[in-house]
Amino acid sequence: MGIRINFYGAARNVTGSRFLVEDGDSKLLIDCGLYQGHRKEAEERNKTFQFPPSELKTVLFTHAHLDHTGDFPKLVELGFSGVAYATYATVHLSKYILLDSGHVHEKDIEYINKKRAKKGLPPKEPLYTQKDAEKSLKYFKGKPYHSTFEVEGFNATFYDAGHILGSSQILLEKNGIRILFTGDIGRRNLPIIRDPEYIENVDYIIMESTYGNRVHEDIQKVEGHLARIINETVEKRGKIIIPSFALGRAQEVIYSIHNLIEKEMIPEIPVFVDSPLAVNITDVYRQHKECYDEEMMDWIVQDKDPFGFHRIKYVVETEESKALNHIDYPCVIISASGMCEAGRILHHLKNSIEDERNTVLIVGFMAKNTLGRKLRDGEKRVRIFGEWYEVKARVVEMPEFSAHADSNDLINYLKKTGLKNLKKIFLVHGEEDQQEALAKRIKEELKFDEVYIPELNDNFEIDT
Repeated sequence: MGIRINFYGAARNVTGSRFLVEDGDSKLLIDCGLYQGHRKEAEERNKTFQFPPSELKTVLFTHAHLDHTGDFPKLVELGFSGVAYATYATVHLSKYILLDSGHVHEKDIEYINKKRAKKGLPPKEPLYTQKDAEKSLKYFKGKPYHSTFEVEGFNATFYDAGHILGSSQILLEKNGIRILFTGDIGRRNLPIIRDPEYIENVDYIIMESTYGNRVHEDIQKVEGHLARIINETVEKRGKIIIPSFALGRAQEVIYSIHNLIEKEMIPEIPVFVDSPLAVNITDVYRQHKECYDEEMMDWIVQDKDPFGFHRIKYVVETEESKALNHIDYPCVIISASGMCEAGRILHHLKNSIEDERNTVLIVGFMAKNTLGRKLRDGEKRVRIFGEWYEVKARVVEMPEFSAHADSNDLINYLKKTGLKNLKKIFLVHGEEDQQEALAKRIKEELKFDEVYIPELNDNFEIDT
């Protein structure tokens, strides 16, 4: 038996990252993410594993987003007691991400159970609680970029993925075989963080393909597009509601709005970051300068704080959040969750979506069957907390803010990584249409035919 890679998540789907690597009795898991989609299917996938968690000794995380870390508390609850390795920034971020996730699971189930009780239905249990999340944190251990360490008979190294703060690609090496898990690959020239690194002489690549058939607008056009959307909404005396991941996207949006106000491209309207998690995450961003790019370091040298300016208000308390729903003047509200599946953003959408003065600004990827995807796709009626609402607000998408590499970026990534020693590419973290289009480009443009799109629960064995 050789090295076996099991595709237990993010296979023909974007979320739920979970890849089990086996070599004899040795097992290690790459990521342990939440699956997001139809509620019933998500509940089932997230509470079960295709292997006994108690037999697993090692987890490696590519980065702190919930679709890569968010099911870890459940893994611990079901018996995992080993070590979870990640970059220092990812460990720091995961503390807040997982605690908040536990809190959100509790609160959402509490709200849902009130409605179930009125219908005479039995209560549901949360996937995990904040206490469960806190218990899982003791298993994390930080590692720096480029420092090789031994796990389960493999040498493992973290390289910068350029996606969010602390994001990494994971290189596993054994018996001369080099296997690269890209995690989520970022775009070049994103604000705040460095560009992705290129790792050469790889034998096997398990590569993300979220935007395998899309080409993003130029990142340099972000300012003009964002300013136009804000100014048009202000003229109508409306609100700009931005569903945003508290990690990564929120900081980029804050950074961009700060720049627009400084350049007098938009009026100095109030900006509310309505997410206790985003407050904590932003503080983590301030502390991990080892991840900054040159532009961000210039801000630091000038003693400027791009995440804090006099028109911004970080909202923590629930009553403050509720008060935002009664505001009747132009403002920006940035709130989680990014795919509009949980958290405070649902309350803002419920209270704002039927007002044609308002704008819902989509700045990130929306998975199939999520509320965010339905809004992005132009549905005129949507369900929020089980009730129907007419979509009268303007819905605008800004793909320029995406922190994922697009189709051209992914092709360029493979060119820079090199095809000389490459034996196979496995496309993960993508919907089928995106993956099939990317596979076609790789075969036609790079003349490389060994491209595979695994099904959920597929496995591949490498002969050593």
